[in-house]
Amino acid sequence: MNQKQNASKPWQFDLEEYIRQGEAGKAEKSCAWKTAIGLQDVDGLQTSAYLLETAKEHIEGYIDIDTARKRIDSYYETRTERREEEKGTEEADRVAARITQILSEKTFQFSPAEYRMIHKRLFFGIYDHAGMARTYNITKKEWVLHGKSVFYASADSINATLEYDFGQEKQFSYKGLSLQESVRHLAKFTSDIWQIHPFCEGNTRTTAVFIVKYLKTFGFHINNDAFAEHSWYFRNALVRANYNDLTRGIHATTEYLEHFFGNLLLGTEYELKNRNLVIDDGFL
Repeated sequence: MNQKQNASKPWQFDLEEYIRQGEAGKAEKSCAWKTAIGLQDVDGLQTSAYLLETAKEHIEGYIDIDTARKRIDSYYETRTERREEEKGTEEADRVAARITQILSEKTFQFSPAEYRMIHKRLFFGIYDHAGMARTYNITKKEWVLHGKSVFYASADSINATLEYDFGQEKQFSYKGLSLQESVRHLAKFTSDIWQIHPFCEGNTRTTAVFIVKYLKTFGFHINNDAFAEHSWYFRNALVRANYNDLTRGIHATTEYLEHFFGNLLLGTEYELKNRNLVIDDGFL
């Protein structure tokens, strides 16, 4: 994966206009679409102009979100011949529409079952394994680690580890914590469930959608610009939160993830630059 620039993308200007207009319904829809489209960056995917036009029709109120999602699905189902490079765009379009639909729903259940269901809903018809735990162990070469990989959970321990992490979080009390302390804990929980990497693909997008839904149950106002502009930073911050090499003085840290969450939830303005997350060449 190549390094991304955080410069605003053309689709952001189109959707931002609805937010500036100040109409509550349009602004809320636009925020959901911005987050959904921006999240495709975590896997280097780009959405199409057709997706943007469909999003605008939904924001304007001409169609509802279910119609928008079905329209995107039908668009690709009727195209029997597609170039190889279009397959990534198809995934981005379909998943972006589904993320928008899930973020628009006023429902949530804090459980591993909900986490799995979000993955199934996002990737049904795209991955054969949608909603199912992987059955093999994985490694992933990371740009910020110069090609090294995080240690992910063993396939045999996925379900038990998910149950444990969710159980610990469910018992945790935020009473008496400052907002900053609460955000620090939420960042750690996010890092922990992402490290399990229960699915073959789509883990970061699934985790992001689940966490956004969870954060809303605490009354947080989500700054959509964080995911719209810095979703790849979010993924790299998760990597750094789960990588240790004590022989070279490298320690797992949630610092970068806390910066992202600060911008997402508290209105801070940390500089979110991917190059700042790359481990020092001197350690190699």
